[in-house]
Amino acid sequence: MSERFDQIREFYQSDSTSAGILRDLVSVAKILLVFAILSQILFGTWAPMRAIESGSMEPHMKKGDIVFIQDMSRTRVVTQEDGAISGYKSFGDYGNVILYQKYGRTDVTPIIHRAMYYVEAGEPMWEGGPIAPHAGYITKGDNEITNRQYDQYNLCTEPIREEWVIGVARFRVPYAGYVRLAFSKVIEILTGKS
Repeated sequence: MSERFDQIREFYQSDSTSAGILRDLVSVAKILLVFAILSQILFGTWAPMRAIESGSMEPHMKKGDIVFIQDMSRTRVVTQEDGAISGYKSFGDYGNVILYQKYGRTDVTPIIHRAMYYVEAGEPMWEGGPIAPHAGYITKGDNEITNRQYDQYNLCTEPIREEWVIGVARFRVPYAGYVRLAFSKVIEILTGKS
């Protein structure tokens, strides 16, 4: 047993390049394991992060930011309309920013926009707008230049059903998502999907 400890001590004290790289990889693996356990405890999901891929949420979230998402089993959605009444704000405006699957589809990139208000089936989706085919959230990006209309106008023409909502954005890390976005772009080029 003491021979095993001597080998471990020698490994951690070695000046060789390969031992240094291996020590770094072991350290990263430990950090990832701790992060995975903490994310499951705090957010209710093993992978609670999303990289922002567009400017649709500027100025509150920027392309390249990493956003931590809390699973819906651990939270509830506060719309902008309800947040304005209660005073609840997140990411610079009233209500929650949600991550949702467009039409509930898992084969497309999820959308991260603010939940503006909730409509029931048969109500107009907005004043003078089409009738909601089912209950759900009306959503919109925060960027007033690129998002002048609700998502339901053309991005996802139905209210966002509660079961389509993956989670609620809780905090962001600026620029940390650029590595992930660059890696995704390389994969697209290599697979011919760009």
